[in-house]
Amino acid sequence: MLAIRFLRIVSIIEAISYLLLLGLAMPLKYIWEQPSGVYYLGRAHGGLFVLLLAALLWALLATRWTLKQPTIVFLASLVPLVPFFLDKWLKQEQEKQGKASKVKSSH
Repeated sequence: MLAIRFLRIVSIIEAISYLLLLGLAMPLKYIWEQPSGVYYLGRAHGGLFVLLLAALLWALLATRWTLKQPTIVFLASLVPLVPFFLDKWLKQEQEKQGKASKVKSSH
């Protein structure tokens, strides 16, 4: 399903931006007094987070998810590294939705 695939891609990119912000830009700002990294990476990460929320809404509307699945994805996005582990589950959800849509279209 396209909505979940898009959510997976955005989730991973957003998680990478979060790690770069925490692991690169923050030390640059507070150790080496170079705040520009936080400014630019922070803006990029913020935009990606908004895109993640939009992708999450799309996935919720395009699937038969309850509020449980989007809540898990949202909470996972707040903790560094967790989205990488969550991707396996999202891939299973994508495959499950794909199979359901094939069964639905064959009838």
